[in-house]
Amino acid sequence: QVQLVESGGGLVQSGGSLRLSCAASERTLSIATWGWFRQAPGKGRTFVARITSSGGSTDYADSVKGRFTISRDNAKNTVYLQMNSLTPDDTAVYYCGAGLGFGVYSSATNYPYWGQGTQVTVSS
Repeated sequence: QVQLVESGGGLVQSGGSLRLSCAASERTLSIATWGWFRQAPGKGRTFVARITSSGGSTDYADSVKGRFTISRDNAKNTVYLQMNSLTPDDTAVYYCGAGLGFGVYSSATNYPYWGQGTQVTVSS
């Protein structure tokens, strides 16, 4: 079973940047999609970005387009989320998920593997 560990969260001022990392315990050919989701207090887990394992295609939520960039380093089994121009609305626990490529990529239910989450807090 793939284990994921996120890191890189923290407290940052509005307009600042953070880079999140998601390290996988092993490389598995069954993982087709890597996704970042976030969950604010009292809300559900929502899609942020995803990248495919094969061609590196990316997709983003409208709220983060132009500010966030997802990337991957296959040699390190690691996926990154570079977050720029952060605002207080970006405050949430950020989760990394690994999916098998079935179903809608923006739905959390299609990701069987998850990390423990990392807190991102943006102060105004």
